[in-house]
Amino acid sequence: MTRLLQPMLAGVVTALVGFASSFTVVLAGLRAVGADQRQAASGLLALCLANGVVAIWLGLRQRLPITIAWSTPGAALLVSTGAVEGGFPAAVGAFVICGLLITAAGLFPALGRWIGAIPAPIAGAMLAGVLLNLCTAPVRALVEIPWMTAPVVLIWALLGRVARKWAIPGALLAAIVAIALTGPGLGAVDVRPVVEPTVPAWSLPAMVSIALPLFLVTMASQNVPGMAVLAGYGYRPPLRGILVGTGLASVFGAPLGGHAVNLAAITAALAAGPDADPDPGRRWIASVTAGGSMIVLGVGAGLATALVLLSPPLLIQAVAGLALVGALASAVAAAVAEPEGREAAAVTFVVTASGMTLLGVGAAFWGLVAGGLMTLLHRKRQAPGAIPDPDREAQLVRR
Repeated sequence: MTRLLQPMLAGVVTALVGFASSFTVVLAGLRAVGADQRQAASGLLALCLANGVVAIWLGLRQRLPITIAWSTPGAALLVSTGAVEGGFPAAVGAFVICGLLITAAGLFPALGRWIGAIPAPIAGAMLAGVLLNLCTAPVRALVEIPWMTAPVVLIWALLGRVARKWAIPGALLAAIVAIALTGPGLGAVDVRPVVEPTVPAWSLPAMVSIALPLFLVTMASQNVPGMAVLAGYGYRPPLRGILVGTGLASVFGAPLGGHAVNLAAITAALAAGPDADPDPGRRWIASVTAGGSMIVLGVGAGLATALVLLSPPLLIQAVAGLALVGALASAVAAAVAEPEGREAAAVTFVVTASGMTLLGVGAAFWGLVAGGLMTLLHRKRQAPGAIPDPDREAQLVRR
């Protein structure tokens, strides 16, 4: 029993950090695309259940520490996209299509290779544009509600220095204290678990604005880095089974409001690293425990939603923004890593961050289109006989 204690505790910590660090992003995203309080609470519960079931199944089947999470960048995408034609039912329909696309990527490897063919600067710039608005929320909150936001930001900064993985949970706890001291209390709020089915509706603008970008962001920002994290610890699970499992879980969770589940990227290291267990062959216990713990945390989805409802919206956005600062930094780094792709990445970032809507389709899609066109134009300029790029020539001289 004592040998089980270490990986089980690691699994509990993995679930707590994963839930507390980003559930506010999930709720903000669902509310942005039209979910009411009950639908948002139901969506959070559905995601917790889907995470838990898939993590337990894959962990027991593969005996590998495969941690599952919801798509945090995908939830941020929902915030930037906002309401679409057809309201929340259309968004749910887009969630279903996204889940089917993830499943197809597992069944048909060519689709996964097509996603991998998207230039890294373009993918990074699109994600950075999606995250920008949320990541500026702490600054806006400091100006508008400084007495509530300042302690949150201070605790986040201090814990980020001494105990990084607890920075966002600590900031969330500070926000809860601020809400309790200034809010109306939970007396009139129903905090029981909520199951609120929504019949999917099918809308072309929602498919283009939500389903396709959500699929791309989830694959590029969650599944691919998640596999890299596991490979870094010596694990190489079959990607096909992970994609099929998370894709089907996303499909079945969508009518309850869940947007997408995927391979964990950030919290994957908590279960796959040596802190979970010195023996690499026993770390799957941590991921299975994390799955079970996530199911338990899902029971508190109603309470989490109630806390969000009672707080100033900008405060919750601030906590969500703090949770995404690291993701924004990684996305920006990927966008500017290759000098020859920076111009196309800049165009992608500007269009995506603009939040514009054209023909009923959101900015993330148009950012990809604009960046792709700029990439093609850049390649034509670099064709034989074209005017050389001074920056590129300078690099070649230095080499």
